[in-house]
Amino acid sequence: MMLTQNQNRSELSELSRVSKWSKFSKFKTLGAGAAVLIVGAASYGYLYLRGVFSDVSPLASAKLVPDEALVAGVMSTDGKAWSKLQQFGTTEAQEIITKSIVNLQQQILAENTKIDYAKDIQPWLGSVMFALLPSNPTQVAATSATSEAANYLVVIGIKDKISALSFATKLKKSSGGEKRESNYKGVKIWESASKNQNTYIALLNEHLVISQQKKSLEAAIDTFKGEPSFADKVGAKLMLENGIDLPNEIAEVYVPESQNAIAEVVNKYGSISQLTPASMQELKNMRSVVMGVGIDNLGIRMKAIGEIKKEPIKQAEFQPKPGKMVSKFPLNTVALVSGYGISQGWKEAIAKAKKNPQFNAQVNGIRNYLKENVNLDLDKDILPWMDREFAVGAFPATEGVLAPMGFSAALVVKTSDRQAAETALKKLDKLAQTNSMNIDRRHIQGKPVTEWSNDRGVLLGHGWLDKESMFVAVGRPIVEAMASSSKTLEKNQAFQTVTNSLPKPNTGSFYVDMDTVMSVFNSNFLLNLQLPLDANTCAILNSIRGIGVTANKVNPSTSQMEIVFALKPKEQQSLASGQ
Repeated sequence: MMLTQNQNRSELSELSRVSKWSKFSKFKTLGAGAAVLIVGAASYGYLYLRGVFSDVSPLASAKLVPDEALVAGVMSTDGKAWSKLQQFGTTEAQEIITKSIVNLQQQILAENTKIDYAKDIQPWLGSVMFALLPSNPTQVAATSATSEAANYLVVIGIKDKISALSFATKLKKSSGGEKRESNYKGVKIWESASKNQNTYIALLNEHLVISQQKKSLEAAIDTFKGEPSFADKVGAKLMLENGIDLPNEIAEVYVPESQNAIAEVVNKYGSISQLTPASMQELKNMRSVVMGVGIDNLGIRMKAIGEIKKEPIKQAEFQPKPGKMVSKFPLNTVALVSGYGISQGWKEAIAKAKKNPQFNAQVNGIRNYLKENVNLDLDKDILPWMDREFAVGAFPATEGVLAPMGFSAALVVKTSDRQAAETALKKLDKLAQTNSMNIDRRHIQGKPVTEWSNDRGVLLGHGWLDKESMFVAVGRPIVEAMASSSKTLEKNQAFQTVTNSLPKPNTGSFYVDMDTVMSVFNSNFLLNLQLPLDANTCAILNSIRGIGVTANKVNPSTSQMEIVFALKPKEQQSLASGQ
């Protein structure tokens, strides 16, 4: 019995010890779990403040822009993309650009001299979106200082809230002028008033929204609270998500409902209304546009994609062409514009401009002159046979009638009706002859050529390069070059460098050998007198090797344009300056 009691006491003691240890173990487990939760929450909070979970994409920023915004654009804050520019350009051009950037920063921070962009802003800057809103007559009338200012919003994505908070604290201490705070729908608005302008700022989650018009900032807060945004516009979300496919992109612009933006520009700037109705109609037919700018190994590349509305007028069915016109121009061609279907383009222009008396009067004047003096009908005898590819080229002119101007030109038109073209040319030859011109015919490498000349020499010549391609050139040297050149522009190294990366085939193209053009311009006294350029403009143009542009139809309602500014490398400039 005694043994049993002792055993019971021993068992009770062991149970008690186990129970105490179990409670202690549970306490340790709970404590460890709490510690993990605390550490996890702290880590999440720290990472959140450092912007690890921040969404600073164009779409996220656009969700804070009111839907009445006409245009939105984003600027890259990636230093690597911008640094690509440092491998290009002349020393003078780089100095101009650097000075411009410094001046811009000084203007923005004019009253905050203690703010340093690299130290105080760049660490937390995640993205920058600019949005243009319709003019606000009430706000403009109320403040004379903003009567000429655009109504815009700036949406800045914050990738590091700790650095942003430090910047805000420093900004409040260092900025001059009167500072006020107000509240709109539970959101604090910070207002900084100076003698030049007022600036309104609000923090909306991970974004700073800034405007010089309080109503615009309040509209952004309404959007933040649930009102329709720019991202809700038709086609805007797809634009913002896809953007433009360009390397090292530094900027994009989005115009999802471009007809509204065009109407605003027409209302605000009356000078644009001087455009012909045909041009205005082309602008108004644009349904949407997205543009981008990037930097690659050649230089600066731009791309734009536009969607147009279908029109009741039948349009030319542009078919991409392989660019064979390049082979019709000599090696020393410094500029070339090519396209397709002059005749169809003319028909469309006439059809769209019927309501413009001034334009119709000018057209009828040309028609009547040709009819009365040459017995040619512009719409029947000249334009119909200009129905295929065409190109206009420019060349340096060191001799001949255009030598003082520094440049000459030539036109090539491909036709499906050679007989009609020859009939028109013969009538033009007769017109020239009645105006004291000498008409001479000769052969250049087996090609028959007709030249117009006077006591100053050959002014113009025309002939056929093949069965379908007619050419007209100004000045004897260019006439001979067009008819006899064995080396053509497509073999030109500068042309290849600038245009090889552009889309082929296309519906039209443009090329300029800027290096040669500026060389002629800089050495031509007459050109400098007629087209005076300031030193900064010359420095920028002298840093460009060449410019290439192509246009294309992606589908019947979508057009695409791509532009490349081929810049001179730094190394080339260093060698050139040392010679």
